[in-house]
Amino acid sequence: IPPSVAVYLCGVKLTVMTIQQQKQLIRDFIDTVWNQGNTAVLEQFLHPGFIDHSLPGALPANAGGLKQWVEMTHASFIPQTVIEEQVAENNTCIIKITMRMKHTGAWRGITPTGLTVTTKGYRCFRLQDDRIIAHWGMVDGDMLEKKLLAAGVSKDLQLSFTRYYCL
Repeated sequence: IPPSVAVYLCGVKLTVMTIQQQKQLIRDFIDTVWNQGNTAVLEQFLHPGFIDHSLPGALPANAGGLKQWVEMTHASFIPQTVIEEQVAENNTCIIKITMRMKHTGAWRGITPTGLTVTTKGYRCFRLQDDRIIAHWGMVDGDMLEKKLLAAGVSKDLQLSFTRYYCL
């Protein structure tokens, strides 16, 4: 049986994705959803029981919350996520990423600068039934903020921003 063909017995899946298929699923997810901002295809990538352990607290930790977060990110930036390294094993895939973010909309109270800033991070995905069921991420959003503020945003905005976020 080819590894890409799912075989079921009494409703139980007997085949699994190969390591290369798991890696490709994550590469396609990053490119389609994060780089292109195409949230219309989330169902193709996400398991119905998907949980995102990395979303801001105000968003639900499910596919709907991820959709909102991707759309919010694209409203503030033109993002380009580059996968620097990728490891997959036992339905888990971890990627080391560099994010290049062109600042085109307001973000954390910072008006658009037009600058492209970079940050690094890691993402961990757990897969089930050929789709992503869980995600954990660690991306340095504070570094993006510092780089944008250092680029010449007015001191008044920096002070009001600090007061707002340090309360």
